[in-house]
Amino acid sequence: MLRARPTHYTSRPDQWSTLLQALGLVKTVDEDAWWKFDASSGRLAVGFVEHGHPLDGSTIFGVEVGNLAEFARRTEEDGTQADWNETQDGPTVRISAEDGFEFFAFPATRAADGTWATSTEADPALAVVGNWISPFVGLAANDLRNIGARPRTEDDESATFTTKNGGILRAIHGADSANGDLSFEYDGGLERLLRRLTEAKIEARISEDVLYVANPDAAGGAAPASIVIEQSPAQPRTV
Repeated sequence: MLRARPTHYTSRPDQWSTLLQALGLVKTVDEDAWWKFDASSGRLAVGFVEHGHPLDGSTIFGVEVGNLAEFARRTEEDGTQADWNETQDGPTVRISAEDGFEFFAFPATRAADGTWATSTEADPALAVVGNWISPFVGLAANDLRNIGARPRTEDDESATFTTKNGGILRAIHGADSANGDLSFEYDGGLERLLRRLTEAKIEARISEDVLYVANPDAAGGAAPASIVIEQSPAQPRTV
């Protein structure tokens, strides 16, 4: 299994919890300084850091997989470096991409019904998007294919992939390899989300079919002013 699961670090976890739940995510892990929120498609981890910490307001690209050893083996066989990595919190797999970028695959846990599904209470139209900035979009796209992501669109400026178990992975052209900002896709009318955000007293606006939501971390100066939510593209009809 493969799921998009970026990690966002913040000194404002209460504001983020309010925002994410207004968007339709469901809090499924609530531990000391560590939370997980399920979208219908994809998952987001949120970690607390003190104000001024270098990670405050930043999002780290990452994925979840069902079997770390099998994931590492298949990724290596397909041509992308994947190394077993032991940490104090347990094992992960470190993926070393051709453009110099590194990210981690974390072990997923099964739902109560034994499946890899996320919460059934989450808004079914919302998807988490993990973004990776790369000067070589084609190389990044190849590594995403090698970890098992499914190509959706690709050109010189970006490559977007779906995952078997939820969430979107995207490589975006940029000067240096780096983690990109957190974003979302919504398969429905953005006005519905706007109403929920307004009811939660969260500043948001729609412009040119994109919903811009006030970023709780923007006051610190390092984070972007808005979180971007785009409408999911129409999928080709199959017969």
